[in-house]
Amino acid sequence: MAVTAKNTPHTQSLARQLSTENTSNSPVVQDLRRQVANATVLYLNYKHYHWQTFGPHFRDLHKLFDDLGKEVLETVDPLAERVRMIGQDPPAHPLELLDLAGVTAAAPHSTMREMIEEADRNLLVVIKEIRQAVKTADQHDDPGTVDLLSRLVQIHEKHEWWARDILRTGDGLCDTDRPSDQ
Repeated sequence: MAVTAKNTPHTQSLARQLSTENTSNSPVVQDLRRQVANATVLYLNYKHYHWQTFGPHFRDLHKLFDDLGKEVLETVDPLAERVRMIGQDPPAHPLELLDLAGVTAAAPHSTMREMIEEADRNLLVVIKEIRQAVKTADQHDDPGTVDLLSRLVQIHEKHEWWARDILRTGDGLCDTDRPSDQ
């Protein structure tokens, strides 16, 4: 037998409380919107690197950047939907995305090393921002956002590890005159 939920004063009060907490100025909403923007810019950067790859590691880096792009693209929708779930609109216009993003768009005419260094810098920004956003969401008693961001930061941490490792291994992308960052 199906039970019909009633719209009780308690549920109305709870719904009002949740929507009041998640105004467009809420730190949780702002953090989520920023991560939608970051993920979108990272995706476009990875596609740029994918298309601009050249040199002796062409095949491997071409495939790697495509894979990284796919993994980041899969994060955009859950982030945007989380913004909608808590009552606000995710950014969607390209200028708004670039304005909100903490990461930079890919520089044109870069060497392979410069592309990987740029990707690594952007990943470090995203990791730092997501970790802070998790703390903020936890302080605002938002376990759904904490869970989502905790899962997504691991993707960026893995990508940063790979970028950092590529830059350290001396496989032709590293300057031999530079001391190791180990």
